[in-house]
Amino acid sequence: MTTLNISNSPITQVSQHAVPAHTNLQPQLLTRLLLDLRGRRFEVDRETIMNLPESVLLCLFPNGLVLSRQSVALSDGGENEEDEEVYGVDFDPDCFQYVLNFFRTASEAFYGTATSPGLIAAQQHLLDGPPNDFGATPSQNPLLSKQAIIVLREELEYFSIPLKDGDAATDQNGIANDILLNIKRRSGNYLMEKRNIFTALQRNVNKENNVAEQHLIDMLCMRYGVDFSPTCSPTEQSYSGFDRDDEWGYRALEPSRCCISSIALVLLKTGIMHYPNGEKPVEVDYPQMATAQKLLLFWRKPARKCWWDGIDVELPATSDSPMKTVKLWARRVWTLELSLVRSITHDLCLV
Repeated sequence: MTTLNISNSPITQVSQHAVPAHTNLQPQLLTRLLLDLRGRRFEVDRETIMNLPESVLLCLFPNGLVLSRQSVALSDGGENEEDEEVYGVDFDPDCFQYVLNFFRTASEAFYGTATSPGLIAAQQHLLDGPPNDFGATPSQNPLLSKQAIIVLREELEYFSIPLKDGDAATDQNGIANDILLNIKRRSGNYLMEKRNIFTALQRNVNKENNVAEQHLIDMLCMRYGVDFSPTCSPTEQSYSGFDRDDEWGYRALEPSRCCISSIALVLLKTGIMHYPNGEKPVEVDYPQMATAQKLLLFWRKPARKCWWDGIDVELPATSDSPMKTVKLWARRVWTLELSLVRSITHDLCLV
């Protein structure tokens, strides 16, 4: 009878030396992210990043949001384990700072700080109230317990078409000469000065007689009610937060591109009325709350609108260029979103 040599069996032939288990196969969640925005660094905690609007996050992280160390799974636990990864982001740092500041201020006003209570402290009783005729029970209404911000962004790409009898031209490779480049720069400066938010859209509504777009403007800007917020005297307020004459909160030319990026942030008017100095308990204007709840359709679901706008423009004369008439075409992409801000306990560090 043949004796089986177990040591030569391919099934039982294993190493006699224990292989050390790798304990770092799971990515380590980051508590703070170090971002490099066009040469300017920000250190932002994860909680703050998660509070940002979806449309802004998409610009910051077009390939997906990074919340874990990318190299930890392959780490050997060496001395470089603590080295922080810097994520390069092609986004305007001043615009990012504007968004962070607005969201931090809104969070502190609503949720309060270590030294002062926020608005939510005075309206806590609303969450325990009975159901009303305008929707679900108060505890199911996020507008009672979270600060809502309307986010409106515009990406404007413009094209300058000078008169045919001018000297502006391109070469055989399509490269603009100095005269045409100068016209493009002046066209960008002209558009930069047009800071009113709704002028171009209203012009398009009047031209196309678009009822849906007019309804959007009316919903965002319709006059209604009285504002009793602590920061304002009792006065007529805009229905959702915008005014027809409002300007973009931040607006800038993109480097080396014929493109202008703009963003406006406003607090959603929910109909929750805080009276000055707490003279009366907090009340709710339920018809206005019902309209505000319609904007919850845009929470985590940004809506986009794109249209072309062409106008004849006279570019003002400069010290080295005469007045110039051009046809200025603009392709505008609007993104409308509602953001619900959670309480932010950490702060931003600028590196």
